[in-house]
Amino acid sequence: MSIVQTYFDAFNAGDTQTMLDCLTEDVAHHVNEGNVRIGRGKFAEFCAHMDHCYKETLTEMVVFTSSDGTRGAAEYMVNGTYLNSDEGLPPASGQTYRLPAGSFFTLRDGKIARVTTYYNLSDWISQVS
Repeated sequence: MSIVQTYFDAFNAGDTQTMLDCLTEDVAHHVNEGNVRIGRGKFAEFCAHMDHCYKETLTEMVVFTSSDGTRGAAEYMVNGTYLNSDEGLPPASGQTYRLPAGSFFTLRDGKIARVTTYYNLSDWISQVS
């Protein structure tokens, strides 16, 4: 199993520690519509915030890894519930949403050194508004 698949299996299991174990210490986390976060500590803070505001499961997952093992990508559907209001976004009241997303990875020494995730924020906003 690839490190990318392990990472997403941990995400779906709500296992943040295993997700963190998949990352390099200096991981660069590029989030949709946000700033780059550097390091496992910042990634852990992001996960705690996301767990507070959202409950998500990823389905229809397709994972790709380059033949040299240095890059990876995944395409999937995000199935979620908006639990608690996130700053600058519409108020939460348990709305559900479903939207396509993709993530891209740089892999180094068997771990994830970069995570970049994209989704259509305006689509999400229209679904929860």
